[in-house]
Amino acid sequence: MKIKEIIVVEGRDDTTAIKRAVNADTIETNGSAVPLSVLERIQHAQGKRGVIILTDPDYPGQRIRQIVSDHVPGCKHAFIDRQDALRKKGRGLGVEHASPDVIRKALKQAHTMAEEPLEQISKEDLIEAGLIGGSKAKVRREKLGVSLNIGYTNGKQLYNRLLMFQISKEEFISEMTRILQEEQDV
Repeated sequence: MKIKEIIVVEGRDDTTAIKRAVNADTIETNGSAVPLSVLERIQHAQGKRGVIILTDPDYPGQRIRQIVSDHVPGCKHAFIDRQDALRKKGRGLGVEHASPDVIRKALKQAHTMAEEPLEQISKEDLIEAGLIGGSKAKVRREKLGVSLNIGYTNGKQLYNRLLMFQISKEEFISEMTRILQEEQDV
């Protein structure tokens, strides 16, 4: 599978994992303190071929994603779920631990964040759906992040991510209905 866009990753091991999965070029940020020179390379890549950001599903990965997004608007975003990014033996979390199939799936589902989000879903909708402040909130957010392919978020991030990816209220209700039905079936 050949990827036209250049993929922004955190480091050399991520590049190795990407190249095992697809034929693609990468730009490495080499950590969460993304230098201006790297941001300028990403900006240039965005103008020439487009960019997909694929960072680790953790706080530093989210920080890098935000820094790049703020500096280079219009990038596509690909997400890998935490459980798919865990090291098989020992401790570790990152893109470099994901299987080639997981990486290919994430890249196929990459999408662009909206620059001006539509206010379709309210914070009250999130509370009513039990996504904020309940005993099952974290598990429900994880399931919603997977089904909508927006990555895992905490309660504060969820609302913004739903708006950024322009998730319609109908799509939100449909997915939450499915998630709540699964809970009842267990």
